[in-house]
Amino acid sequence: MNAFRTDLAALPPEDTTTVLRAQLERMRRAFAARAPSTAAQRRDALARLLRAVLDHEDEWVRAIDADFGRRSATETRLLELGPLADEIRYLRRHVARWMRPQRVPVNPLFWPARARIVPQPLGVVGIIGAWNYPLQLTLSPLANALAAGNHVLLKPSELAPHTAALLQRVLGEVFAPEEVCVVTGGADVAAALAGLPLDHLLFTGSTRVGRLVMQAAAAQLTPVTLELGGKSPAIVGPGADLAQAADRIATAKGWNAGQTCIAPDYCLVPRERRDAFVAALRDSVRRRWPRGAADPDYTALVSSAAWERMQRLAREAADNGATLVPLMDTAAQPDVRAMGPVAVLDPPADCALMREEIFGPLLPVLPYDSLEQAIAHVNAGPRPLALYLFERDARAIEHVLQATTSGGVTVNDCMLHQPQHALPFGGVGASGIGAYHGRHGFERFSHRKGVYLQHPLVGAVFDRWVRPPYGPFVTRLLRWMLRR
Repeated sequence: MNAFRTDLAALPPEDTTTVLRAQLERMRRAFAARAPSTAAQRRDALARLLRAVLDHEDEWVRAIDADFGRRSATETRLLELGPLADEIRYLRRHVARWMRPQRVPVNPLFWPARARIVPQPLGVVGIIGAWNYPLQLTLSPLANALAAGNHVLLKPSELAPHTAALLQRVLGEVFAPEEVCVVTGGADVAAALAGLPLDHLLFTGSTRVGRLVMQAAAAQLTPVTLELGGKSPAIVGPGADLAQAADRIATAKGWNAGQTCIAPDYCLVPRERRDAFVAALRDSVRRRWPRGAADPDYTALVSSAAWERMQRLAREAADNGATLVPLMDTAAQPDVRAMGPVAVLDPPADCALMREEIFGPLLPVLPYDSLEQAIAHVNAGPRPLALYLFERDARAIEHVLQATTSGGVTVNDCMLHQPQHALPFGGVGASGIGAYHGRHGFERFSHRKGVYLQHPLVGAVFDRWVRPPYGPFVTRLLRWMLRR
């Protein structure tokens, strides 16, 4: 099979749009010629995708390492390859059952007619991937879209160019370009793709860029799924196991050097336990990465711009009264852009560190005097993509769950709601629109068509009594419907 090889990066914007529109039309024709796809065809597409993941394992690890400058090979396998393979297998096991029409009850007024919901693929779906998990956050939505029977126009992030090139080559070997087409290039290519008349568009990235994607899609009335981010809090409750909470928060913040959309962005800790919590964070980081920022299991920041941004955020907070507490003995290696986790105490509320999603190893630690105060702090900001609560009291847990709104929640750990097949994954408000994964992903990329099957008896009654010209029966029927 041949990949879509046009060098879009070398084209002016108007030519990029023309080329993409032509490719979209080819994909639409191929989709129409094949529709409706069978369960066997969808399972075959997922099997090919799984082979693409597993047969090139070492290449994926090397490409992502090259994109980051240093990416823990174990983390790439643990956080990207493993969950991705697991998800694809799950989709293959269940897709035939999800495709079956679902019988639903009809309004009693229409008995004994029947009704059903028939899931159908949307058509040609666009996917714009992210750089921080350049394989998992690109191929996971692809797997969901293929399970739903769609063809996919896919744009990997230009900030992970080695992975993007490998994605184009490998997927081009296992899919015809009319079924899955990978296009590479910069932000102008992503903008052109977002402006196409697609049947659905999924974007993973920042809230700022998400707004631009949604504006471009709106011109075509393209429905969107936006997987964004935000400031995901970790609340350490009054009854939490402090050492356990610190260890699990530190580990989650250290994975991928904090460059994770659902990493804990800041911590809310009882005031009297703050210092003990910071000490426990430091103990955990030393234990998890004994060689500090030089540890081969610790990942570098993806670019010089990311490194400089972390330095700027930390410097601004310190200049305005915050205390920086490095949690690693060797906290930074500028030559490889490796920066260890740093606790930031008493950051001003108006500094950039507390206004922006951090997306790095800085961890503000904020004290609170009551759980209600912590809840109020969370609710005062935009709704986060994730919320983490550490607490042993069941009533306190339930209270926080009811009193806060977030895309997802993990209780007494971090990030582990994301790989659960039966849970929807997505944001709310500024952290995203829509959710996918598992059956929720199948339905996200499907049209659930409602079908009513008229019964001869009901049809005859309507023909005789309900259709115009209206008589006394309709008057009595309306009186009953409106006033019963």
